[in-house]
Amino acid sequence: MELWHLGILFFAALVAGAINSVAGGGSFISFPALLLVGVPPITANATNATALWPGSAASVGAYRYELGRQEKGLLLFSVLSLIGGLAGAMLLLRTREAVFTQMIPYLLLLATLVFAFSPWLTAQARRMSASAEGTRKQRFGILGIYLSIAVYGGFFGAGLGILTLAVLSLMGQENIHEMNALKTLQATLINGIAVAAFILAGIVEWPIALIMTLGAIIGGYGGAAIARKLDPLLVRRLVIGLSVSLTIYFFVA
Repeated sequence: MELWHLGILFFAALVAGAINSVAGGGSFISFPALLLVGVPPITANATNATALWPGSAASVGAYRYELGRQEKGLLLFSVLSLIGGLAGAMLLLRTREAVFTQMIPYLLLLATLVFAFSPWLTAQARRMSASAEGTRKQRFGILGIYLSIAVYGGFFGAGLGILTLAVLSLMGQENIHEMNALKTLQATLINGIAVAAFILAGIVEWPIALIMTLGAIIGGYGGAAIARKLDPLLVRRLVIGLSVSLTIYFFVA
C-alpha cells in the first residue's frame, strides 16, 4: 500500500473519531475510506471495527456511575450482545467476498436511513413503550429484536448505537445518560467479540488498523475537547450528507 494511502486512512480515522465524539456516525468516513484505497470489503470491515474499538472501550469508563444504577438489565443485555456479536462476526466470515461487496450499498443505505431518522425512531419507540402493557411476551419480543440488532452489529455495525437506543426506549428507559451508558457498553461488547473473531481468523490488516487507531484516538480526544463549541445538529447534517453521497457512489460504482 502506498504511503499516501496510509495518510488518507489516518486522516479518515481522525475525522471518524472526532465525529463519534460529537454526533456519532464515524464509520461513514472510515469504512468507505478503506474501500476507496483498495482494501477488500470484508477485510476493510474487520479492520475498521478493530481500529475504532479502543475508542468505544475507553468511553465505557466514563459511564461507571450510570452503569452501576442499572445492574438488573445489565447482565441480560450483555449476554445477548456477546451472543449476537459473535454470531454476526461468524456470519461475516462465512460470507463470500463477492456477496458482501454486493451488500455494501444496501448496508450503507440502511445505516444512513437509521442515522438520518434516529430522532423519529427514538420518539416512535418511546410512544410504543408508553402505550404497551409491558407483558412478558412483549418484553421477550423486544429482546429478540435486540438480539437481531446485535447480530447486525457483529456483521457490519454502522448505526448500531441508534438502533440500541430505540430498543432501550421500547423497554421503557427514559434517562438518556443511563441509556447512553448501556448503549456504549453493549456496542463495546458486540464489537469487541467481533474483533476477537476477526483477529483469530487473521483478516485484520494490522499496520492499517494501528495507524487508524492512533488517528481515531487523536480525533476522539480533539473532538471531545471542541464538542461544546460545535452544533451537533450541524455535524449530523454533514454526516448525513456525506453518507448519502457515499451510498449513491457505491450504488453506481
